[in-house]
Amino acid sequence: MEAEANSGSPEDSWARIQRPGEGCRTVPLAGHVGFDSLPDQLVNKSVSQGFCFNILCVGETGLGKSTLMDTLFNTKFEGEPATHTQPGVQLRSNTYDLQESNVGLKLTIVSTVGFGDQINKEDSYKPIVEFIDAQFEAYLQEELKIRRVLHTYHDSRIHACLYFIAPTGHSLKSLDLVTMKKLDSKVNIIPIIAKSDAISKSELTKFKIKITSELVSNGVQIYQFPTDDESVAEINGTMNAHLPFAVIGSTEELKIGNKMMKARQYPWGTVQVENEAHCDFVKLREMLIRVNMEDLREQTHSRHYELYRRCKLEEMGFKDTDPDSKPFSLQETYEAKRNEFLGELQKKEEEMRQMFVQRVKEKEAELKEAEKELHEKFDRLKKLHQDEKKKLEDKKKSLDDEVNAFKQRKTAAELLQSQGSQAGGSQTLKRDKEKKKTRGKKSISDGTCTMPGKPPVVPGALVVCAV
Repeated sequence: MEAEANSGSPEDSWARIQRPGEGCRTVPLAGHVGFDSLPDQLVNKSVSQGFCFNILCVGETGLGKSTLMDTLFNTKFEGEPATHTQPGVQLRSNTYDLQESNVGLKLTIVSTVGFGDQINKEDSYKPIVEFIDAQFEAYLQEELKIRRVLHTYHDSRIHACLYFIAPTGHSLKSLDLVTMKKLDSKVNIIPIIAKSDAISKSELTKFKIKITSELVSNGVQIYQFPTDDESVAEINGTMNAHLPFAVIGSTEELKIGNKMMKARQYPWGTVQVENEAHCDFVKLREMLIRVNMEDLREQTHSRHYELYRRCKLEEMGFKDTDPDSKPFSLQETYEAKRNEFLGELQKKEEEMRQMFVQRVKEKEAELKEAEKELHEKFDRLKKLHQDEKKKLEDKKKSLDDEVNAFKQRKTAAELLQSQGSQAGGSQTLKRDKEKKKTRGKKSISDGTCTMPGKPPVVPGALVVCAV
């Protein structure tokens, strides 16, 4: 019998293991134990740790997003006014610590600066989607750490998105439909009609019906206040029928009757912010803060974040069950992904090595070709240089021959000139001698002496002239 019990397959053994919670029985208590104080313990612990709530305000510039936040939380949040000159959509996040009675709230308000101000609004939703995903990714990375500190981690995931709709009275803009469609799977969208005092009551009623119809026809999933809790099912069911809320914001207090109330003063009268006959501000505050704030936080974690987490883990290769519908071990998944990664790494390494070898060969061929071209060019230049050198040498030899010939002709000419001058001189001297002789003979025959420096001699006298 024992052998038969141990001879089963591992799958049969796994099937025989009773999972926790299966076959649970209800037993009565004989007396008071004390675990009925768990809700009080949970409340005390939560109050001591404090709460966080993050709101994303999406809407065009000038729709009163900052003013509505100031009115909702009955304070003045510091912030720079946005302009219409932004080159793109930027998300500006501000965190505040609020205290009411003994409950602390870390409130983060994220506003979309420049939304809808560009001529090309095609990609206006992308920075918003990227911001929401970045907060999910940061929380996921904190969860995956070996040493987690989630109890002190500042949760920056967006819990509620207040989408501000311009009070046109006609229909939703294509930008609004596209943006809400991209966001409905990532955040709890609560559409609100901003500055609803700009249109009449009849127009406002038709506008609400038109917005709801367009949201349904385009498949946009907005946040529905939960009706599964009996304590809030009635009020939430009623408020779901009032969506989208038509709101007015104002931090200015006016004296109406004997009370100071938040209101907006116009030449034709006064609009009271907290008067439900004038707008839906009170409904929004009740649903957002006083009734469903915790449900918004829970929906963010259990629905939107879980969807993001599941998609990310599936991308990483993690699954709940294997192809045989058996539980998937995290260790097995890790080993499988590691082996797969190492295989891909080796494959890529081999591809890179082959690519490197191929590129080296190609480079060597290019260098050899370039070297061959350089040698050919060098030979051509060398031959050209030799030809030029030979031409220059021939020209130099020709010039040297001409110079030598010129020198020879010059020497001959000078020799002839010197010989001619010598011959001319001797002839001149000979002529001079002959002239002197002739004159001497003549003087002797005349009996006069014309020697220079001597006095003339009287004729008839014997004169001897020295010649």
